[in-house]
Amino acid sequence: MRRFSCLILLALIALTQAGCKSSYYGFWEKFGYEKRDIFVERVEDARDAQNGAKEEFKTTLERFQEITGKTGGDLEAKYKKLNGAYEDCKGRADKVSARIKDVETVANDLFAEWGTEIEQISDAKLRSKSAELRSDTMSRYKDLITAMKKSEAKMPPVLQAFNDQVLFLKANLNAAAVSSLQDTAIEIEDDVTKLIAEMDASIKEANEFIESLGK
Repeated sequence: MRRFSCLILLALIALTQAGCKSSYYGFWEKFGYEKRDIFVERVEDARDAQNGAKEEFKTTLERFQEITGKTGGDLEAKYKKLNGAYEDCKGRADKVSARIKDVETVANDLFAEWGTEIEQISDAKLRSKSAELRSDTMSRYKDLITAMKKSEAKMPPVLQAFNDQVLFLKANLNAAAVSSLQDTAIEIEDDVTKLIAEMDASIKEANEFIESLGK
């Protein structure tokens, strides 16, 4: 079983590097996975990545608040925790963007194939019904990808704000520098709150979309 899994992994790597999407889809079809199955899995992956990123943003904000608050303790240790949280947060954000691109790639391929197959249906009623179903699914997908991209667009400014403070603290690790960050802490907290709200909306949209497909 382990050898079989390794062979699948190697095959996928080879297909991905070759950049041949038709071979990639053909490979999975042999195991019973159609484009729609891959599409749903990628939507689920994007949703899970956003969930993970949301938690990392919360953690990074907490680390930042520890430094700008009056909890005392080793400032250097707190700075290291903030920097580590920021790096994790950035990694999560990059993963979210990658997952969203994966969703778009399979969605475009799926709808294109669906459109081609509709033209091959000879029965006018069935062809019309399939076209209507495709149009409805595309409309719901548009809402989903719009929500995902909306939350994605809010990540870079927050990450930049965190990075600015990490770099500032690194060069000015003293009480005066920390005190000057109080107002900035309030602003960042507001930005993160808005970002998390957008992510929650996007995650909700993904869950509803998956549920509408009967998954």
